[in-house]
Amino acid sequence: MRIAGVPGVAIAVIDRGKLAWSRSFGVKNMLTRAPVREDTLFEAASMTKPVFAYVVMRLVDEKRLDLDTPLVAYRRPANLGDDPNLERITARHVLAHSTGLPNWATGPLVTSKAPGSSYTYSGEAFIWLQLVVETIMQMGLGGVMQAKLFGPAGMSHSSFGWDEQIARSAVFGHSEPPEGEETLPPQPTRELGDRLLPVASRWRKPIASWTYEESIAAMRETDPKTAPSTHDLLVNSAGGLLTTASDYARFMQLMIDRPTRADWEISEASRRAMLTPLLDIRGRDISRGLGWELEQSSAGPLFQHSGSNYGIFKTLGVGDARRGRAIVVFTNAANGNALAARIVRQATGIDRLKSLV
Repeated sequence: MRIAGVPGVAIAVIDRGKLAWSRSFGVKNMLTRAPVREDTLFEAASMTKPVFAYVVMRLVDEKRLDLDTPLVAYRRPANLGDDPNLERITARHVLAHSTGLPNWATGPLVTSKAPGSSYTYSGEAFIWLQLVVETIMQMGLGGVMQAKLFGPAGMSHSSFGWDEQIARSAVFGHSEPPEGEETLPPQPTRELGDRLLPVASRWRKPIASWTYEESIAAMRETDPKTAPSTHDLLVNSAGGLLTTASDYARFMQLMIDRPTRADWEISEASRRAMLTPLLDIRGRDISRGLGWELEQSSAGPLFQHSGSNYGIFKTLGVGDARRGRAIVVFTNAANGNALAARIVRQATGIDRLKSLV
């Protein structure tokens, strides 16, 4: 950790389909030296996407949502541009990153490629699908995730939004390298959360329960001169999950092969759909399933995802559904990818992980 310049890390391991080990190391904040504990929260960053995808598949199983019905049939966002391709984008395209939409946009949404034709990683597409889910469920994303996944799965340290308890529990991000720093880099999530808390108090509604529209309204109210960015939404299906390594490992358990499942879990057909390659990524020996990145490694087929929020939070999760194994590594520093890859290699013997996007 010292050589990599990573102040804090949390690791959780699944073996034989069970949470076998979890441990936290280092500090949340290089200045205060507050230790990372088992209940310390990390920004999961883009590792939020498979978690959201799982809940989408629950709605598919419940026949509330169809993977191949155009999203405009459910919800037409105000920021759509003049582009006929937008009429064709479906939830399947979103979860497989084949919408043709940009990762993040500063103007009206338009595609660069035909939906379904090629890999185009897009956070904006996930926000659109979030709007669809909120419309179907008639509640904010945080409430949907709590009802459909966090509660049933026992993920008691997982949430979206911000409150005083999260502020005390969450790590701070660090730039590279942290040694000798007298100040921390900007903390966008924390700063926005603290800015929005007075609005939540005035509205008597916690941020975790806000809808997309409420989040945008609150951001405009607290900073009228700056146009709200979907990238910065706290309740954000593309990267807003706050969680622990062990909670995320509990989620990865749900993807493991096993003969029986609880009634609240997604169907076996939906689980297999998430782990079935739909789209190859050019120039890389990996493909996209629904929510997950899939790799055919020397150890066999793997499902995985990584994340990076603001360059100061780096995360990685890798699983083997057939063997019942998975590992989660959360870090709070810019160089966390290097440390995470080394930890995964040491724990699994897998030398080559090409995710880390």
